[in-house]
Amino acid sequence: MYKLALSHDILMQVEKPARYIGNEVNMVVKNPDDVDIRICMCFPDVYEVGMSHLGIAILYDMFNQREDTYCERVYSPWPDLHKIMKEKNIPLFSLETQSPVKDYDFLGMTLQYEMCYTNILQILDLSGIPFYAKDRTEDDPIVMSGGPCTYNVEPVADFFDLVYIGEGEVSYDILLPIYKQFKAEGRTREEFLREVSHIDGIYVPSLYDVTYNDDGTVKSIDPLYPDVPKRVKKTIVEDLDNTYYPEAPLVPFMRPVNDRVTLEIQRGCIRGCRFCQAGMIYRPNRERSLEWLKDYAIRMLKNTGHEEITLSSLSSSDYSKLPELVDFLIEYCDERHINISLPSLRIDAFALDVMSKVQDIRKSSLTFAPEAGTQKMRDTINKGLTVDDIINGASDAFKGGWNKVKLYFMLGQPFETDDDVVGIPELSELIAEAYYEIPKSERNGRVNINASASFFVPKPFTPFQWAPMDTKEEFRRKAYLVNDTMAKMLNHRSMSFQYHDEATTIIEGVLARGDRRLAPALVTLYESGAFFDAWTEFFHYDKWIDAFEKHNIDIEFYTTRERDLNEVFPWDVIDCGVDKEFLKREYINAKEGVVTPNCRSRCNACGCLKLWRGGICIESKN
Repeated sequence: MYKLALSHDILMQVEKPARYIGNEVNMVVKNPDDVDIRICMCFPDVYEVGMSHLGIAILYDMFNQREDTYCERVYSPWPDLHKIMKEKNIPLFSLETQSPVKDYDFLGMTLQYEMCYTNILQILDLSGIPFYAKDRTEDDPIVMSGGPCTYNVEPVADFFDLVYIGEGEVSYDILLPIYKQFKAEGRTREEFLREVSHIDGIYVPSLYDVTYNDDGTVKSIDPLYPDVPKRVKKTIVEDLDNTYYPEAPLVPFMRPVNDRVTLEIQRGCIRGCRFCQAGMIYRPNRERSLEWLKDYAIRMLKNTGHEEITLSSLSSSDYSKLPELVDFLIEYCDERHINISLPSLRIDAFALDVMSKVQDIRKSSLTFAPEAGTQKMRDTINKGLTVDDIINGASDAFKGGWNKVKLYFMLGQPFETDDDVVGIPELSELIAEAYYEIPKSERNGRVNINASASFFVPKPFTPFQWAPMDTKEEFRRKAYLVNDTMAKMLNHRSMSFQYHDEATTIIEGVLARGDRRLAPALVTLYESGAFFDAWTEFFHYDKWIDAFEKHNIDIEFYTTRERDLNEVFPWDVIDCGVDKEFLKREYINAKEGVVTPNCRSRCNACGCLKLWRGGICIESKN
């Protein structure tokens, strides 16, 4: 047992001290003196959020299977402990051995959402590691990042020594032995970074020079040396049955955001929604076998004692063996009183039949994600969902006993008009009418329709990466239009509407399509006291505006400006596998309202296969 880095007196002063003590069920214990490489994996958010993240769980298991490596964890201290650590000069420490983060060989952060960027600086600050990679010495860890935000890591690129692009199971087994060798030989961090830049998926920002045109757009992104690749190709796992996955996931002492076993059934998505970054960057679609899933479901439930299991996927309904898997889980879990969670299902007869078996109808609600209120907009975004699909699904659900429906929409999408905005309450009204068409004796009380809307942010590597965003004022106007229209509906008492914060959306838009010129503004922002900006209570829009103004950052340049189809993007240094020409075609199709079939119906030549092998998808070659 290692000595706690925090005294009991300090732990008694903070909210939820279990965030900082470690020693959870299934925690890996090694002697640091017996390994050659120490890695501290970080989720730059609070413990209970980070403990729910599958990616870190996979890497934690993968790294710790290596005899020469010990992987430990750290999360962002909550503001109460942050203040104490600053006042008492307590260095940030790992949960496993309570060792200072600065003493590790690697500090790895997963970047899941843009609003965590100030927490990157919090982690570095509390660890005593210089913010900028160029200022670090041989005594500092190699600071690396991974996750979806790394597909445009440029706003924070100067803070990282290396960036992993793609699925982490592939290239770390190449990178770590190189580090081990260089460390034994006393080689420099610069030599190491130059060497590993040749590995697929490894992006070393310091080895690239970015130049700009007079209008502020990117002119070029060029490697500084001829042996450094011009573009960095993402990595993927081709065979999901023969890779790393935790059989005994960590079980925290306190309740995390998702307190259950997570069973990843597939990666990628066949749908091609034009706003969805995940659907593009995680291509191609790959499935785990039914037997693998059955085996791991049993193992993880036995090794954790969890009372719930959830299926993880971008679109669970598209898993080809879903009926067989669900039948198995129902049989196994029912007799053991284990709950089953089935997110990302299309509401059809099969889904309703399954949910009636695994949910308490009186307590549950159904979730639809139409994303848009009119058919024109659903075609624009390539949602592949008609109004009949939605109404018929809702009607079948109502007849099956449900009376609560959640509807997810997105406001401010490209080519949207006020008629499309009004379509949101109109669609909600149609669903309410479908409920009240059922004979009163067969209804389950009053219907409750909860519509909510996020605001559109154009993300890199999507067909909408060229599209402009709405202004903060326009987002708010559209939300008010939905609210006002809904209040006039016949069934308004059965409906409600909520929407995301428009100010946060604007900042997210700047960061999503930003470049390296944003880094100094982020440092200024953190030094003004900003972190945990993903949390509403800690987000201060005025601080962001002040930092941007100090560093001459034009918000409209990054948000409301439509991009030229030939513009060089900050993220063009990354090859995500999907051709830019395909994305351009899809942007044009969106303007014209042309629907593109899903990948299983027809190969649409997105280009991802040229990086690996031919056929409709990797799945088709098995």
